[in-house]
Amino acid sequence: MGLREQKKLLTRRAIHETALALFLERGFDAVSVAEVAAAAQVSKMTVFNYFPTKEDLVLAPMEEQLNSDAAEILGGRRPGEPVVAAFRRAFLERLERRSADTGLDDRPAVQELMYLIRRTPSLMARLYMIQVFAEERLARLMEAESPGDPRAGIAAGQLTALWRRLQVTNTRRLVDGEPADEIYPDAVTTANAGFDLLESGFGAYLTRAAP
Repeated sequence: MGLREQKKLLTRRAIHETALALFLERGFDAVSVAEVAAAAQVSKMTVFNYFPTKEDLVLAPMEEQLNSDAAEILGGRRPGEPVVAAFRRAFLERLERRSADTGLDDRPAVQELMYLIRRTPSLMARLYMIQVFAEERLARLMEAESPGDPRAGIAAGQLTALWRRLQVTNTRRLVDGEPADEIYPDAVTTANAGFDLLESGFGAYLTRAAP
């Protein structure tokens, strides 16, 4: 990465972190983009160059992670591993690490961010659209591997819906005050039950061929 690209990355990160700090302190709707720009010592136009909407100041990193995760899981299937098995393995591995995308990350900073999103209708609406677009991108990746197979879109929808439901279930228990370590065994059981259901329907769909 060249110096110019590094500088852009640092500027983008600084704007995001500044915005998030202000939103967490005062509330999303109480802070304007102009105030974010002033606090980050950049112009308002610069903010929009990096983040097209105000909601992106909060959710852009999450959107980027969702998109890269889908491609990584699909592309990281082991020889002989079907797509549902790959997503099960990925979810359980992340669950063990208490990754935020499983809903079991109880770090205060993560919980504060999730609380900000849940209490802000425009962020919830934007998050929903991010999830819809991520599902569509996953479907297209699957379709590229199995052209003409109608199961691609169905599988993408079911996998993303299951992941989202597991995440929400775990998050709700954290919000209710249960420690992550106590939730974990139930979270594993519930995840396996969900992926068992999908495997019973999709079976060996999109099994990676041996090299």
